[in-house]
Amino acid sequence: MASSSKPEKVYHVFLSFRGTDVRNNFLRHLYAALDLKGIYTYIDSEELRKGDEIGPTLMEAIEKSHTAVIIFSEDYASSSWCLEEVAKIMECREERRLMVFTVFYKVEPREVRTPRDKYRKAMDKHESKFGENSEKVKKWKEALSKAGNLSGWELKDGDDSEHIQRIVKDIATHLGRKPLYVAKHPVGIDSRVVMLKSMLYLDSQGGVLMMGLWGKGGIGKTTLAKALYNDILGKFDGSCFLANVRETSKECKDLVTLQEKLLSEILLRKERLVVSSVDAGEGNWFGNGSRIIVTTRDKHLITCHAIDQVYGYEVKALEDREARELLSSHAFSTHAKLDIRRDLVDSVLNHAGGLPLALEVLGSFLSGRREDEWESSLKKLSRIPNKTINDVLKISYDGLEENEKEIFLDIACFFKRRDSEYVKKVLNSCELEAVIGLEILIERSLINIEHEQLQMHDLIQSMGVDIVRLECRDDPGRRSRLWLLDDVVDVLSSDMGDCAVKAIVLEPPMPTEIYIGPDAFTKMRRLRLLILRNVHNSYEGPIYLPNELRWFRWAGCARPIPQFSSGRKKLVGLDMSECNMTVVPKQLKDTKGSGVPMFKRQLAYYLQDPKYLHWKHFYV
Repeated sequence: MASSSKPEKVYHVFLSFRGTDVRNNFLRHLYAALDLKGIYTYIDSEELRKGDEIGPTLMEAIEKSHTAVIIFSEDYASSSWCLEEVAKIMECREERRLMVFTVFYKVEPREVRTPRDKYRKAMDKHESKFGENSEKVKKWKEALSKAGNLSGWELKDGDDSEHIQRIVKDIATHLGRKPLYVAKHPVGIDSRVVMLKSMLYLDSQGGVLMMGLWGKGGIGKTTLAKALYNDILGKFDGSCFLANVRETSKECKDLVTLQEKLLSEILLRKERLVVSSVDAGEGNWFGNGSRIIVTTRDKHLITCHAIDQVYGYEVKALEDREARELLSSHAFSTHAKLDIRRDLVDSVLNHAGGLPLALEVLGSFLSGRREDEWESSLKKLSRIPNKTINDVLKISYDGLEENEKEIFLDIACFFKRRDSEYVKKVLNSCELEAVIGLEILIERSLINIEHEQLQMHDLIQSMGVDIVRLECRDDPGRRSRLWLLDDVVDVLSSDMGDCAVKAIVLEPPMPTEIYIGPDAFTKMRRLRLLILRNVHNSYEGPIYLPNELRWFRWAGCARPIPQFSSGRKKLVGLDMSECNMTVVPKQLKDTKGSGVPMFKRQLAYYLQDPKYLHWKHFYV
């Protein structure tokens, strides 16, 4: 509960300005842009500005604002009212952590902070009125000096609209209302958002309303939900976007983790939830006035919730005009428009079937390609009977070079939603060119990076996983990658002489004990990547690793590091930061007893090129 010394925040932004300078042009457009983004802004009326003393209403409004924007214009300092505002704002900045933004509208910052020119003349007049040694004037000068030293936006002659959009974006980012990434080319989105908003009854305060967006995979449900979320974000006190709910709930075995995320992000009167790919949920999670937006492929899930009002909306394929525009945006966006026959473009549209995901991937793949390459790709698609969306998406994968194919499959099987910088280190250690590889995958619309995490549409991920599974349907030991517990256990326990496995990433949600024999990994002569977490070995003796291994991590390992055969290895990444070892392995311990530094030097000698080492504290 808010105390009297820290009033409850009511406004997102308080605007301080000199009305005669800016009210009818810049300020009006700034206020409209903030309102359009859903940023609740306090702007006073002229009627409040009577007399020399700032009224209690404005004082209270400043205290109840998250941020303040001071628009310093030519005549700002001539108003004692404005000077009282800036003094109060700077006081709240120091005492209440009020975030302050400054806009220098056709004035220079040095005019404000010195003061000089019109600001100097204005302060001279105030000194004549209130006295040269007036504490009030001294307070105003100090406030101007502090505010003038803040970094801000300098607006001189030019297009105000461009500056306004930049200001609004920065304010929105500070308020924690950064828009979600929707799409590179959001074709057909705006009209659908307008229609969906009318179905949400945003002006109604009562009850809980759910809207379910349902449709086939790749149809654009989550893209539409993100665009709608961005558009109505500011109309709610609390909001939360939960992505990948289906995958998260399966990993966690229940929905407690999702509920905890909701509670941590939504604690105010009026909530709104957006969930992607949901399979379950209860209406009693949400408070009065909530709006819940759900995306799913199962229409039945929309109607089985105990919620006051439920509306379903089928997300359908793009219309022909929209599909052609989206394909053209991706196929011809970065190159001079090639002379591609209309019948070839029509054929691509026919294969995509109006699915935005297919249009995006195919368009990105065909971008910059010659007409004969379009023909070749279409012939390949035409030879596939009863083709699915996976077959259409796989055209882009087949066109990749080997480096990009390896990176794509690693992300699909192991690294979706992982930190991109960490994944780059892992991929580079495995002799892959991560930087250019990721860039090409982004250009092909196969992956994207959001908030420094690698993201991939679940249908594209499914395609990658299927590619690996189809390497050998019945024998996981003949597949290149393993990530499922049963497959890993099967391969580790088999007596297979040769093994095709190149990478294992096993991270069960709960601690799991399995048997890993001493030579279980040595038969995997192609193994380059091994990451284990929540995995405990029931075998207590030493285990050995193959010479080709390049990245090794065993989080939670309670036993000594697996041993290596004599000679230098190809290992370049070793991460034991979460292990429970407290003793340096004998094979790497400094025989002279000089401690961990010598251990690290010997480790550096032992490995081929130890670029990535991560250890906890050890006792030698």
